[in-house]
Amino acid sequence: MDQVKSGRRIPFFLLTFVILLFALGVLMIFDTTSAEVIDKNLKLNTHYALHKQLIYGCLSVFLCLLIYFFGYQKLIEISPYLFYGFTLLLLLVFIPGIGQQINGAYRWLLLGPLSFQPSEFMKVIIPIYFICLFMKKEMDMRYFYQIISTISVPILLILIEPDNGSAFIIMVTMVALFFICHIRWTYWLLPILLLGGVGGVVAMQMPHVKERIRTYLHPEKDLLGRGHQPYQAKIAAGSGGLCGRGIGESLQKLNYLPESRSDYIAAIYAEEFGFLGMLFLVLLYLSITRSGFYIAFRAHQRAGFYLAAIMTFLISFQAFLNLGVVSGLLPSKGINLPFFSQGGSSLFANSIAVTLIMSAYRVEERPAASWDA
Repeated sequence: MDQVKSGRRIPFFLLTFVILLFALGVLMIFDTTSAEVIDKNLKLNTHYALHKQLIYGCLSVFLCLLIYFFGYQKLIEISPYLFYGFTLLLLLVFIPGIGQQINGAYRWLLLGPLSFQPSEFMKVIIPIYFICLFMKKEMDMRYFYQIISTISVPILLILIEPDNGSAFIIMVTMVALFFICHIRWTYWLLPILLLGGVGGVVAMQMPHVKERIRTYLHPEKDLLGRGHQPYQAKIAAGSGGLCGRGIGESLQKLNYLPESRSDYIAAIYAEEFGFLGMLFLVLLYLSITRSGFYIAFRAHQRAGFYLAAIMTFLISFQAFLNLGVVSGLLPSKGINLPFFSQGGSSLFANSIAVTLIMSAYRVEERPAASWDA
């Protein structure tokens, strides 16, 4: 009985961990952006980024309530429409006036004063679309290759943008999903090797990819160029010590560390909260991972298990990559820290992922035969 009651608290804990991450993220976003406004004497309100992130948070709540109301089965059902719709949006990012180019990349669509990245949503949509097709009929090699050829189109478009980090995350997530769905390795190993090989060749032709690899291996050789960011991130994280400098006391956020509110926000957090703060942050992500997999493994329906497991993996893998980049263990990939970094698209996509896990729990609470389709 106590174990059942404890299990029923898991969704509450999951939601609590996510809210804590978002609250810490909002605090750090205000911390870094207000310092940037003052330091650069920008003609902006010091609260502009805070208000923007809170608006994104409110919109995410509305979207999540809508998805939770309809349930994950409905989202699986309409996933083909979402897949082809967002594939079209990936094409639109290359059209001048509709798509927005930033730092040489075509990743954003303009919606008045706001912009969003279709590739962030594709991280969630592609696995759902695969589950939809997988549940429809028995998997054989021909059917599997048809699915792979279809989902390769948006991945290729994401590579062309270029957004190598998102493409890499999607490919690894799909490999994890193949394992979860018990797809024969003889089906997917060759396509994955081909896609990885083509993606690697394409990526190595891009000057910025070569520079990132060179910077990762030898950041000290270009401290005034591409090596500046990872080097300053190490300084920020290392100078935090055990307990940190204190809230608002970071020095690296004062125009020393670029992207301090998005990709490298964890470095500023480490500087202000220290090792103990980072330990708390990592424990939050581990707790989300444990809660998500707990819900997945108690599922009565296969679709609920597949969806909850892969959404949990997606969130956890992104957190692992971001923290690995900030610590210098991994090369820079331009990946946001889920629920923590600034950015509406990332917040929307990860919020949808958590909502699907919660929705799977709600359905699994109903009496059902084990592993019903």
